[in-house]
Amino acid sequence: MLDGLTTRLSGVIKTLRGHARLTEANVQEALREVRVALLEADVALPVVREFIARVREKALGQEVAGSLTPGQALVGVVYDELALLMGGANADLNLATVPPATILMAGLQGAGKTTTAGKLARLLKERRKKVLLVSCDVYRPAAIQQLETLAQQVEVDFFPSSAGQRPVDIAVAAQDWARRHYHDVLIVDTAGRLAIDEQMMGEIRDLHAAVSPIETLFVVDAMQGQDAVNTAKAFAEALPLTGVVLTKLDGDSRGGAALSVRHVTGAPIKFAGVGEKLAGLEPFHPDRMASRILGMGDVLSLVEEARKGIDMEEAEKLARKVKSGQGFDLEDFRGQLLQMKKMGGLSALMDKLPAQLAQAAQSAGGQMDDRVLRRTVGIIDSMTARERAKPELLKASRKRRIAAGAGVSVQEVNRLLNQFEQMQKMMKMVQKGGLARMMRGMKGMIPGMR
Repeated sequence: MLDGLTTRLSGVIKTLRGHARLTEANVQEALREVRVALLEADVALPVVREFIARVREKALGQEVAGSLTPGQALVGVVYDELALLMGGANADLNLATVPPATILMAGLQGAGKTTTAGKLARLLKERRKKVLLVSCDVYRPAAIQQLETLAQQVEVDFFPSSAGQRPVDIAVAAQDWARRHYHDVLIVDTAGRLAIDEQMMGEIRDLHAAVSPIETLFVVDAMQGQDAVNTAKAFAEALPLTGVVLTKLDGDSRGGAALSVRHVTGAPIKFAGVGEKLAGLEPFHPDRMASRILGMGDVLSLVEEARKGIDMEEAEKLARKVKSGQGFDLEDFRGQLLQMKKMGGLSALMDKLPAQLAQAAQSAGGQMDDRVLRRTVGIIDSMTARERAKPELLKASRKRRIAAGAGVSVQEVNRLLNQFEQMQKMMKMVQKGGLARMMRGMKGMIPGMR
């Protein structure tokens, strides 16, 4: 999402090469570029001014220690300030209260409150919490039904409501029900408007007073740009916000809201919504986001995704095959593709890699395309178990049958088999210790990198 900002900041580092230390002249030049990069990313002007002033104060005259270049030294300062701007440390939900811990969702219509409520319920269920969802949105058509459907999908309880009821009455009744049925958490979805109006603000203030939530989360669309800042200000003045949820953080807009909202509301960013799937809600780590913005990747999140998504028994089985140098078949290849899909697909993995590694992978393999990954799995699914175990059986007639079953051309089946042969060669190289040769042979090996 913040690729433009990452590219700009990478350019700043290059301009400082050859300097022995950070001076007022080269820092001024570099910070001019940083300022332009932040403004182009739609970061609010007051936030940019304060950020630049803090970076300048810390960077001026800083000695370049050891093997660090001036560019690297400035990146260190910018990294610290970016992380501080977005909240410093990761802030989790505060549920330390007599159950049910009530969470009030606030924000404009279209920001993604209802979907976020469902995602949050799923996340809390994974933490072994008994969750109740309730909708107080009596204005938007089908809003109540949407939340009920989400509750069914994530398998949590839902408190029914109707368009004829008062939002405050719904919330109070739901809280009483949650208390009597021993729910740990009550998530209250509220109504939004297309723009801020006094009626909406009055209603949500009344809701807040009626249920006294321990968490009041402001849900904001990260693709809103400067509008997100104005909305954040209005909600922060109306409610004692305890946290922010940024939705659509995987979008292709400039994304300055991620850098502005924390500063404007004073509330920490607690979660980031990525993608439409119900699993697409991640705890927000300011330090990791700062690392991604500066092109250093987010390896910690990548490791966490791997731990959640990878079947360790299957991984150990594959490791034994690699070590022996034999037995790697199309069923194993399919398993690896599915593991990658569980971790969010190729685009999600690339987003968390350091910029240089991601660029190297893209230059070696071309466009990243998750659709190709899904299509490849579909082709393998069209094969018999014997064909997956012995790909050498796949002659012209079998290939035509497989292509018809998967809805692809024979050429795509041939491309898959070529990729698989390359993967087999790589396994043999690893077994023989030929890592350098393996890296040279990676081009075109992973479906989706073409």
